[in-house]
Amino acid sequence: MYEGKPPALFFRFAVPQMIGLLFNSVYTIVDGIFIGNRLGREAMAAAAVAVPLIEILISVAIAAGSGAGVLIAARLGSEDRAGARKLFNTAVWMLGLAGVLTAVLGNLFLIPLARLLGATPEILEPAAGYLWFIVTFAPFQLFSFLLGGMARNDGRPKLAMTAMILGAGSNIVLDYLFMYPLNMGIRGAALATALGPVFSVLLLLPHFLRKRGALYFAPFRPRLADGRDILVCGVPSFIMEFSIGIVTFLYNLAIAQCGYGELGLAAYLVIGYLMLIILTLFLGMAEGLQPVFSRFMATGERDRGLAMRRFSTKVFLGVGLAGCALIFFGSRWFFLLFAPEDPELVAFAVEQSVPYFCGFFLTGFNILMISFWQATRRTEQALAVSLLRSVILPPALLLALPPLLGREALWPCQSAADAITAFFVIFALVFRKEPWYNRPTLRESMEK
Repeated sequence: MYEGKPPALFFRFAVPQMIGLLFNSVYTIVDGIFIGNRLGREAMAAAAVAVPLIEILISVAIAAGSGAGVLIAARLGSEDRAGARKLFNTAVWMLGLAGVLTAVLGNLFLIPLARLLGATPEILEPAAGYLWFIVTFAPFQLFSFLLGGMARNDGRPKLAMTAMILGAGSNIVLDYLFMYPLNMGIRGAALATALGPVFSVLLLLPHFLRKRGALYFAPFRPRLADGRDILVCGVPSFIMEFSIGIVTFLYNLAIAQCGYGELGLAAYLVIGYLMLIILTLFLGMAEGLQPVFSRFMATGERDRGLAMRRFSTKVFLGVGLAGCALIFFGSRWFFLLFAPEDPELVAFAVEQSVPYFCGFFLTGFNILMISFWQATRRTEQALAVSLLRSVILPPALLLALPPLLGREALWPCQSAADAITAFFVIFALVFRKEPWYNRPTLRESMEK
């Protein structure tokens, strides 16, 4: 499974996860197309309120999955299958608890949650209706990502990809059914989005119930230390994924404060869909590479790990440049899918997409290095880059640039944040030693 040169490993692990995650991003994008064509601008603004919450749920699931995945891959590389199973079951219980709490608390505080996420009085009711389905079905959203990540670490990357594709495909069919023949409005779009992960989970469960790999459900004695280790290893992934929700939330507030109104919110929603596609490509490839980097760490194959990183860097930069070129010259056709009868919205989105995406070719490089440092247990470096590109720089730039340069300056803030982050990453690579390659491997540590 882990034999071969970097291109072969990349296509074996990174590409299936990228394809699966890309299809999974169709959940929200298809909603936007149907909502925009069927219900109009106000409904699109209401749906935009739920995007940060959806991204938060996904980030929690990916954090638990990647944190457990790093540790599980190391255990499997050292032939410690019992230890790997304990970590798997610990992650399952952790996310099960998180899902139940989200469903219960979300229903109890639905209206305050909608207001917190940016719903204005005009769209409060449809936004709350959309959010109800998201919080109620939150456990399935969490488990679809966790079990997919666990299947990938258990040597089944194609199963994880198929599960995501099934969820996205069912979402498309149900969107049409609920919004057109059944005429359920925005609640129909939300229900379709909520049911997609259910189908993904149903496809993934037999792998773990029937013990088809090293990871499966089994009785175990919970240890707080295992949960802590999973969370610590997963924090960089949490921030990396959570940054989508953070940035979306901050931009929604900044757009409202700068006086763009519903036009700005709706335009940022469709720009956000385009951003989601690009980030999905990067995140999918990075997540797919995590078992590879972790395995090389566990087995001490440092040269192969470096070769894999060099090849991946070229691919990530190439994909980023190609994506920027397509956006600059063809974004209008994408935006027309959401608002074919609203030329003002399309024109505004096209105009603002150029500054917004101008530095996104560096985003993939930053995400790759976060994943690499996390997978090789350099959590400090991964955490620093995650915080810099999402928690520290975007809020600072959104607060500083519009007052100084005018409200148009809010659009390039995320690109500027990634460019500054990339500078620090390159500085660390060029002027600092790679501490990972001077550390003993997990196997050597266990032998000692």
